[in-house]
Amino acid sequence: MEMRIEADSIGSMAVPAKAYYGVQSLRAKKNFNITGRPMHPAFIRNLVKIKKAAALTNQNLHLLEEQKAEAIICACNEIIEGKLMDQFIVDSIQGGAGTSANMNANEVIANRAAEILGGDKGDYTLIHPNDHVNMAQSTNDVIPSAGKLTVLELLPRTIQELKRLHSALLKKSNEFDHILKIGRTQLQDAVPMRLGQTFHAYASMILRDIKRIEKSQEEVMVLNMGGTAIGTAINANPEYLSQIVPNINKVCKTTCIQAGDLIDATQNLDGFVQVSGALKTCAVNLSKLCNDLRLLSSGPRAGIGEINLPPKQNGSSIMPGKINPVIPEVVTQVAFHIIGNDMAITLAAEAGQLELNAFEPVLFYSLFESIETLTGAVATLVDNCIADISANEERCLELLEKSVGISTALCPYIGYERSAELAKKSLKTGIPLKELVLMETFLTKEQLEDILNPAAMTKPEFGQGKLNGCFNLGYLGGTSQF
Repeated sequence: MEMRIEADSIGSMAVPAKAYYGVQSLRAKKNFNITGRPMHPAFIRNLVKIKKAAALTNQNLHLLEEQKAEAIICACNEIIEGKLMDQFIVDSIQGGAGTSANMNANEVIANRAAEILGGDKGDYTLIHPNDHVNMAQSTNDVIPSAGKLTVLELLPRTIQELKRLHSALLKKSNEFDHILKIGRTQLQDAVPMRLGQTFHAYASMILRDIKRIEKSQEEVMVLNMGGTAIGTAINANPEYLSQIVPNINKVCKTTCIQAGDLIDATQNLDGFVQVSGALKTCAVNLSKLCNDLRLLSSGPRAGIGEINLPPKQNGSSIMPGKINPVIPEVVTQVAFHIIGNDMAITLAAEAGQLELNAFEPVLFYSLFESIETLTGAVATLVDNCIADISANEERCLELLEKSVGISTALCPYIGYERSAELAKKSLKTGIPLKELVLMETFLTKEQLEDILNPAAMTKPEFGQGKLNGCFNLGYLGGTSQF
């Protein structure tokens, strides 16, 4: 392979002659053989978009020669369109607070811009990675800003999928609204409810997640661009300082603002923790939802069996006919992973010292992964599970009628202790609760039809109005107030 020799402050190194990356990128590749995964494509694009915005700003201020600026902008456009992505060779997790990622972009852009101007790769006399491509910038404002722009690019699809999930759950809520079932607390029979209410509660939970994630986007719309090394804007023209973020917005089609305190924004990563926290909360809720789906569909003969999940694949290599709830299972696994990523993100943000946080690479690696895996998990949950859930209405009614959960409705009439006695007796003897109440209390059959009406118990207005005063008279053996 034909090579060229490049030098940096560490020394000289042979670089493949056809490579657009340079010595600093290659050195980083050798140093950081960590994940085997390149930087996220969206992160690379946003990093290059910042370079384009900087070149435009420096060009407008006549700080960068017109010809050089145009070549840099042209090179940036090619990369943004998807070209030369294989030239970004630095591992996602790297030391140096992202300096290697920044220089990888600087070198690729510089070499391509030099080609455009008729020069050769590796000859930085025409376009220099630091002096021209990195003009008025530092790794320390470019990298966190690229990370924020990437989060803003990735989150909308996550929100879109969550909105689809919310709609799917609401649809099932309406479909199942007429189906009575027994509610459960601590996995024990509680009181009647409607299956539609179960799914409506899930939808309400997801709606909160959508709002949290949407709100968290505000945290990453504040950029420290122009702050350069530590936020003091050293080497940045005052006019550049005022124009760089507006130009980034033009290039990226965003509405970001410049941080009011650039020193704070350069060293602190709490905004990313906020985003991760919203994702983690959503993951926790999704896992709870999926745990419920697995319980409610358990069986098909020896479990709860109130709902059916769509069969997606064989569940066993040895047990014929077994079908497992694979979609809820995979979503829960994604939730575990996101929770773990959140811990890594939390520790990375906490570990920053003084004027810079060196641990942005692992934070971005974890955060981008959380966003994308959550998005994929929600999509498969909607398409391969929620949309085709069906209800076993007869099974729901069977379990409801066998339960003594309806005894709770007797408390205002005959008291808690008497209700508990009758419930225990019903469980022990197998005699239906209604029969015991008719045999052993003053309540009539007509009254019980109202009091122990499962459908009425599922509505907030149940137990209001006509119950007033009944408890004291009934419990003391007096006459009914009906």
